Order: sequence, then structure tokens, then C-alpha cells
Amino acid sequence: MMSPTQAGPLLISGVKPVGFGKGVSQEATDVLIGADGAIATIGSALQGPDGTRRIDASGAFISPGWVDLHAHVWHGGTDISIKPHLCGIERGVTTIVDAGSAGEANFHGFREYIIEPARERIKAFLNIGSIGLVACNRVSELIDMRSIDIDRTIACVEANRDIIIGIKVRASGVIVGAWGITPVKIAKKVAKVLKLPLMVHVGEPPPVFDEVLEVLGPGDVVTHCFNGKAAANIMEDEDLFLLAERCARDGIRLDVGHGGASFSFKVAELAVQRGLLPFSISTDLHARSLDNPVWDMGTTMSKLLSVGMPFEAVIDASTRAPMEVVGLPTENLLSPGTRAEFTVFDVKDSDIRIVDSMGDSAHLSRLIEPRWTILGQEAVKASRYEPHRTSALESSACPHCGWISAR
Repeated sequence: MMSPTQAGPLLISGVKPVGFGKGVSQEATDVLIGADGAIATIGSALQGPDGTRRIDASGAFISPGWVDLHAHVWHGGTDISIKPHLCGIERGVTTIVDAGSAGEANFHGFREYIIEPARERIKAFLNIGSIGLVACNRVSELIDMRSIDIDRTIACVEANRDIIIGIKVRASGVIVGAWGITPVKIAKKVAKVLKLPLMVHVGEPPPVFDEVLEVLGPGDVVTHCFNGKAAANIMEDEDLFLLAERCARDGIRLDVGHGGASFSFKVAELAVQRGLLPFSISTDLHARSLDNPVWDMGTTMSKLLSVGMPFEAVIDASTRAPMEVVGLPTENLLSPGTRAEFTVFDVKDSDIRIVDSMGDSAHLSRLIEPRWTILGQEAVKASRYEPHRTSALESSACPHCGWISAR
């Protein structure tokens, strides 16, 4: 329920729009949001009616609400998921997409106990493995054919199409074992039947990255696209890089999916230098990546900025691009009559030391830091996550997935 202080019109002054698409001026402006949560007007020196609350955001940017296309928030239902508020509205993220924490056997609990009560909008890719990530890599969700129930998976999607936006499969040797590419092919067939995209986690073979890309089609998502794993990263094999370029041109979506073991500064920098940008930026936040090395969405965006991805492209890959995957409107987001859903953020000079999933460190000279999350006429104070200061180099996370102890 909205508090009395959140009722009535809201005026956000002095913000610079970014990420709203062509035709939207990036000059500083004021945004007046009516008591109904819809944008009333946009312009300079706005006053608003009596009782209007005012946020002075001079110098800050305003974008569509950030969308994290890959996180894990089935808290209590898996042993690695975090509570949505840790990576959601309080971090500038208005939409969280859970990437396969739940399978058909436990999605109902995820919906009832996490998705429906959450303040954030939560969508989901349904894991092709019936048990999802209940016990993570200790118990693979893809042990053998008994792990997949196609009929029940289809029924689960049909009963929850308002939430489920696609199918998820993890294509790593530690998950699929001798199955190789077979689970990916099954997941792709199910996704085609349901007319939904497939998201594939790529990691160490089998299967090899090349095999995965050959199965996918336009609209499908490859997450962990800039991982640095041997025999699995796009910069160690020229043929694979050229294949990834072709697939991206053909509409296969390359997603960052940072995570505990799936993002390399070196791979990302080389790819960006050669013009291969990610379609979407996501965190793969979970209990073992939250404090190291990911932290939050803003820090992940800042890492892509640091390797040479243009600022406007970073914002688009964190807003309108993943919104397209989720099925949210992407046009007229800053027009009168549209329900307000924004992230207000700063880009600050910084010298903060951060690490990637490989343990390589860097200093961020510019840091994207959320200030406010706007949902209708409600304004929620947002900030960066403050991690516990355990060195990522001392982490006991698994080198394959970042989720289980390697010692």
C-alpha cells in the first residue's frame, strides 16, 4: 500500500533523458507525474499543482526503468537465490527476469511466494529441467532424460504465460555430462512449440559454444556471451567469433550474464573493440556472486562502459533491449499519458577497484550509480549495493559456475 507521503503528483526536475529512443531530446528537463501515476507533462521550469512532491535531480540522467535479464530470486526455493529487493527497486531495477531458477515442478511456489508479493516486476525463463536449480550444481537439473517432462513443462507455461517469457537450459559439461548438445535441442524444440525464445547458458564443453549457436534462431538468447573459460570464449577462436557476429546480425541476442564465473574484461574489451556489442547487460546475481564479483546492475553496466561500450549503448542494453525480450512496450516511454517507470541515476568520476569473474581486476573511472527508482507516482530511494569485503581471489566459488565450493 502506498504511504500518504507517496500520494499526489510528483515533479522530477533537471533530469537528462537517455535511452528513450530517437526523437527524445537529451536536454535537461522536468517531468511531472500525475496522482494517477501517468506522465502529465514534460518541459522546463514546471511547477505542478498544490501538494506536488519535488525531486531535485539536477545533473542526473533519467532512463526507462532498468531491466536485469538474468538473475536468480527464487529465495528459499533454491540454495543460491537472493531476495528480489537486494537486486531490484532499491538498486534502480524495475524488472527482474529470473533465468531458470524454477522448473515445472516448483514454479507454482516461485509464483506464489516470490513473484506475486514482490514490488518489482518479475518475469521468468522456465528451466527445461523439472526441478530447476533447487540444489544447484550439487544436484544437476539435467542428469538424464528423467529430468525433463515435456508435457508438464508445456502445461506449466500455458498456465503462467503472464509470467513465463521463455525456456532456459544450462549447456555446460558440469550440468549435462555425456548428454552434450541434446538438452539444448530438446529445450529448443519445446520453445518452438510454445513460440517462446530460448535462453542458453554457455560454459565449458560439452557442448561447445559453436554447437549451441547452430541450434538457435532469431529471438533466442545466449547468456554469458563474454565468458573467459577455456574452449568456451569467443575471442580464443576466430571461427567462433565470426559465427557469433553472424548470429548477432541474424537476431540471436548476446547477453552478458556476468555471474560468479562468466564475465571476462579481456574478452569483453576485445569483442567491443571489434564492434561486437552485447544485446543486453545482465548481472546473473545470486548468493555466490552478490558480494563478489557482481554487486549490482549499476556496477555491471559500469564494467561494460569501462571496456569501451558507448554510454548510450550501455543504457539501451539495460533498458529497451531487454524490455523487448520481456514483451514490454519500448516506445513513447517519456510521453504524456504513459505510466511512469524510470531510473534516475548519476555517472560519477570514480577510482573504485573491481574484478571480473576470472579474478582480473580493473579500476572504474566512471561509475553508474542509481539515485531514484520511479514507479508511477512512487519514488523509491536507490543506491549501489555495499558488498562484504571478501576478495574475489579468495572466493571458494566453483570455477565453472561460481556456485559451489571448489576446495
